[in-house]
Amino acid sequence: MRNRTIVTEFVLRGIPESEGIEMTPLFLFSSIYSCTLLGNVLILTAILSSSQLHTPIYFFLGNLSILDLGFSSTTAPKMLLTLSGQSQRISFQGCAAQLFFHHFLGCTEGFLYTVMALDRYVAICHPLRYTVIMNPRVCSILATGSWLGGSAQAITLSSLTFQLPYCGSNKVSYFFCDVPAVLPLACEDTSVAQRVGFINVGLLAFTSLLLIFVSYIRIGVSISKIHSAEGRHRAFSTCSAHLAAILCAYGPVIIIFLQPNPSPLFSAAIQIFNNLVTPLLNPLIYSLRNKDVKSALQNVFGKKGFAVENI
Repeated sequence: MRNRTIVTEFVLRGIPESEGIEMTPLFLFSSIYSCTLLGNVLILTAILSSSQLHTPIYFFLGNLSILDLGFSSTTAPKMLLTLSGQSQRISFQGCAAQLFFHHFLGCTEGFLYTVMALDRYVAICHPLRYTVIMNPRVCSILATGSWLGGSAQAITLSSLTFQLPYCGSNKVSYFFCDVPAVLPLACEDTSVAQRVGFINVGLLAFTSLLLIFVSYIRIGVSISKIHSAEGRHRAFSTCSAHLAAILCAYGPVIIIFLQPNPSPLFSAAIQIFNNLVTPLLNPLIYSLRNKDVKSALQNVFGKKGFAVENI
């Protein structure tokens, strides 16, 4: 960051059109955030405590839960503080950190969905070689590559955004620091940063979706060749949770890209769904309806102390 930078803090204006009704979204979003933390902690607890869940798919699910915990926690606490009437101010370094971790964890999650699609492809199309192909070393490399790829993308976006001087208004017209909200406050031309950022995010999302699409075409062809209806149903059920999670994760991103100039309220609603609701849905979609996970949680907490059966 250059010495020309005059702005030392930003002011987050919060959720558009929420003035006077802050208590309603505060209660709703704090409840969702609490459930998100609880759900993902339970998934991590089950995976770490049960040797039965030490398989490639649950290894990736554990990574996904860690990402969901961090991703929701990047923006939710400050948003809840703002809704409760606390300070709307955030330091320059805090704003940079919020933007970095939002894109780091979000992009890593996108890469991880692609890796999980590869895992499902190997499980359906090469079942006899699954344990050989998806061995612990390969799984570790794929997970590490996802984290490193997300870090590289976030460093690029953060550098493009905060290498510019900020010497005018410090009021961010949003509820957290994101590239489209912060760049207009810069004192220099931001067209290059906007174009590179748009291409960076769009290209990575498109590439990930393309790889997922190709994987599921191959999966669909393999499932169609299974003769028994029960076999086809069992094969499809192993992929349905992943498909649902992809829809929840990429749906908001696609909507934002299809509407480059949405209303502030609509944009905030989509972003809140992406930041809060999707991390809550992932444990429900993937694991809390899974008998193996329920059994692991029962072993940890005991049947009397934890009503897993009612989840």
